Amino acid sequence: MTQAAVDEAQKPRAVVALKDVAVHRRTTGQEIVLDGIDWTVGPGEHWALLGPNGAGKTTLLRLIGAVMYPTTGTVEVLNHRLGQVDMRELRARIGLVSAAQKVPLDAAAHTIVLTGATGTVQPLWGMYDTATRERAHAVLAEMGCKELADRRFGDCSGGERARILISRALMADPSLLLLDEPFNALDLPSREDLVDALHRLAADRGSLATVTVTHHVEELPPTTTHAFLLKEGRRLASGPVDHVLTPDNMTSCFGRPVHVACNGGRWYARSGR
Repeated sequence: MTQAAVDEAQKPRAVVALKDVAVHRRTTGQEIVLDGIDWTVGPGEHWALLGPNGAGKTTLLRLIGAVMYPTTGTVEVLNHRLGQVDMRELRARIGLVSAAQKVPLDAAAHTIVLTGATGTVQPLWGMYDTATRERAHAVLAEMGCKELADRRFGDCSGGERARILISRALMADPSLLLLDEPFNALDLPSREDLVDALHRLAADRGSLATVTVTHHVEELPPTTTHAFLLKEGRRLASGPVDHVLTPDNMTSCFGRPVHVACNGGRWYARSGR
């Protein structure tokens, strides 16, 4: 085997690979939700997914979360092509955090995290051994909220709930973590606590890939490596974050003048005519 072949064999495989993907919504006509999407996410990359409302962000996240199939094109997630793999088994290896997730409000945070081991809403107590229970405590500590273990989920703040749900997603030890607007409705201190937690997570788990859907670049941790801009179902720009989050790209994406700056790894944007 040549050295080039050895190097190619040793190259880390993509966590996500989309090629010429389109999604059509068949209602009264054939509305195109996504069209011509090519995208590769590698191990250890941390992507921001941005775009106006209706751009197709949620649909794109559902594709790479193994929740739906493309109309055309190919989607590979964790080395499995959608349509050739049991989607339920694949979803068990993907961490997904969404504000729309339903969990019992009266359960303790530790219990909520335990359900991540079984992928259930309600706890399956017979399935959790001592090692699993200890792991739930460990991931709570990893997200900086070990003191919340015994607190009712319903009594936690928005920021605390977000970190608990991320802890729950980490119970599956995923290679891919999808965060669907995790900062939604958080106040400034809660936002910064979550940014810090995600920063630590990226530093501690070198091979973990993340995709974060957000409307605000101010929410991006300094560990964000890449960005993908969607507009009207098409890729406007994607690649290293400092090449994508430019005033020209953001102005084109959102349809009005946008000024963008980065300071110490944190991004800031404002609109002005």
